[in-house]
Amino acid sequence: MEFLRKSLGIFLAGLTVIGLVLATNVHTLASPIRYSPTAEIVARSPTKIPTISISQLPPEARKTINLIEQGGPFPYRKDGTIFGNREGRLPSASSGYYREYTVPTPGSPDRGARRIITGQKGEIYYTRDHYRSFVRVSKL
Repeated sequence: MEFLRKSLGIFLAGLTVIGLVLATNVHTLASPIRYSPTAEIVARSPTKIPTISISQLPPEARKTINLIEQGGPFPYRKDGTIFGNREGRLPSASSGYYREYTVPTPGSPDRGARRIITGQKGEIYYTRDHYRSFVRVSKL
């Protein structure tokens, strides 16, 4: 009987630890803002999209913006296609309002995760994690 009581105590303690870990992870996922490895703030909510200067972008992103302004030519077939904002992380807009462009990732065998998203009114957004978070890009 003593063995069962100790085993049950250990089992319940393990469940408590698992519950705390799960609760912590759920809180982290629900957080609208997270810190990136480079200490810049990136938004997960359209109401809290931070703005960075174009000079703070990686050189490949700046080159992509220059190509957009020149009208191409673009290196990837999907560049210039409609970005649907299905994740809802950018401000709501009508279908076709946003366009997406690939930002090449050095060493990546495919398009990678980095993108520039443009809006019809000239807005520019950058995501380095395939639409999980965005920063607005200021050209000033």
